[in-house]
Amino acid sequence: MITKNLNDLSKIDFNAGEVILIDKDPVLTSFDIVYKVRKAVGVKKVGHAGTLDPAATGLLIVCTGKKTKEINQYQESIKTYTGIIELGKKTPSMDGETEVEEEKPIDGIDEKNILETRDSFLGEIEQVPPMYSALKHKGKSLYKYARKGVEIKREPRKVTIERFEIKKIDLPAVHFEVVCSKGTYIRVIADDFGKKLGCGGYLKKLRRTKIGDYSVDDAFKINDFVELKNNSVSAERN
Repeated sequence: MITKNLNDLSKIDFNAGEVILIDKDPVLTSFDIVYKVRKAVGVKKVGHAGTLDPAATGLLIVCTGKKTKEINQYQESIKTYTGIIELGKKTPSMDGETEVEEEKPIDGIDEKNILETRDSFLGEIEQVPPMYSALKHKGKSLYKYARKGVEIKREPRKVTIERFEIKKIDLPAVHFEVVCSKGTYIRVIADDFGKKLGCGGYLKKLRRTKIGDYSVDDAFKINDFVELKNNSVSAERN
């Protein structure tokens, strides 16, 4: 496992296989990270263990070479996220990718309402995957249909919310931490949260902090990883 505590990449055989912890910046896609790692290490076989939306930040596990066979193992791991739900507003994508389409007052909503709503998500729940997602329908990602205004029927899926903590309430913002199973859409939690409160809500901010026992605290920023790899190559040549 390659973490930011490592300062010498010159002796690592990325083709034989390595697992790299990356702290993804906003705007960059998960594919962008894979591309940058592939270019830096000079290995064709590179993949990640669980997509993060472009606006989201946090832990992305990247596998190279023979370690790509372990991707499923990491994908199955419990995930931890922190973020902000913005109450009183609703967007088509359930996050900030699209413009607000509906606003409602949040008068009368208090800590008691919020905590009671939080409790309703604990344990095994059902989620309908969002249209703005990479799930495929007839070989095409759902978000491509969504951007054209086409709605595709989706079946609900069971996921497990192991922990759901409200860290701070600063209305209309609700700061949270969620520990959940594979396949959980935090955007859907935000949208459903707003629906249950009767005012609407969307996911304003999201950061993945852990995948299983692996923490974003041990992860490289992608530019730091690339720089370290380039420096190690230069040092080896000299």
